[in-house]
Amino acid sequence: MFLMDIHLDTDTNKGEDVDRQRNELKTDNGSPASMVAQQGQTLECRWLFRLPEGMQTTTEFTHVHQIKGIDNSAGTADIDKPVITFTCRSTSDGQKFQVIQVSPSSEGSTLTYLANVPLSDLLGEWVSVTERMTCSVSGSYSVTITRVRDSRELVKISNASLCLWRTGAAGMRPKWGIYRSFGTGHSLASQLRDETLGFADFYVNSHS
Repeated sequence: MFLMDIHLDTDTNKGEDVDRQRNELKTDNGSPASMVAQQGQTLECRWLFRLPEGMQTTTEFTHVHQIKGIDNSAGTADIDKPVITFTCRSTSDGQKFQVIQVSPSSEGSTLTYLANVPLSDLLGEWVSVTERMTCSVSGSYSVTITRVRDSRELVKISNASLCLWRTGAAGMRPKWGIYRSFGTGHSLASQLRDETLGFADFYVNSHS
């Protein structure tokens, strides 16, 4: 099990004090081939996570899981934006837990909200995730998120047809942890706090 902390006043984004901060673990191009999906392959991931009681969010992003492309050796791949995110956010209708697909930059990096459920259903609870993604321009995405305590199914997405590849990418990689915006000049910092997220029982496998 991992307990992953984010400290509002000290943590940065890759050593840069900009408008966001992160603490993540991930696979990358140095990971075993079974942990990075190539074009046409299926990426399967399973894990448990726990968001803390009282977790604070803003109208900007707080990602707790992403699938992103890996850049190629020339540095020209379309990998600036993630392909899939699990995002915690404040909205006019309260705090939400969202599953989002992001289109390629050639299509405007537009967001498709695949799930948008009350964040309160997850806070302070261990939940289990089973995620399956076919990494293709004409890809398919499925995920089930179940609350461990009572086996309640909180999110269910089955075989959504989506663009799940990026031009020039050297593969697709999953990430877990916390990656959040606190605004230009830390303008949103007063709405946030230190947080500790729990993660456990990771399984990652890519295959044809």
